[in-house]
Amino acid sequence: EVQLVESGGGLVQPGGSLRLSCAASGFSFSSNAMSWVRQAPGKGLEWVSSILSGGGSPTYKESVKGRFTISRDNAKNTLYLQMNSLKPDDTAVYYCRRNLDGSRGQGTQVTVSS
Repeated sequence: EVQLVESGGGLVQPGGSLRLSCAASGFSFSSNAMSWVRQAPGKGLEWVSSILSGGGSPTYKESVKGRFTISRDNAKNTLYLQMNSLKPDDTAVYYCRRNLDGSRGQGTQVTVSS
């Protein structure tokens, strides 16, 4: 059974930073491309960033380029999202997602507010 458990969210002031983690189990993490997606209040699911199985070729939503960094540690079966220079528009529930079938975890809340 695929399990994805996100953590690291919280309340942060504009301009602050957070590092999200996603612990994966139940499948071969190192063989799967992964993504971060988010859902803001009252809005649909939005893709944020993706990374290939080996850690190469990260891609980003235009509005987070230069501020967010996706990475992974295949030895630890963990996906990360380093978020810097956070803005109120980044407020959302963040999910990690397995690209193969769209499986995702329960999410972690990120709130950017002064």
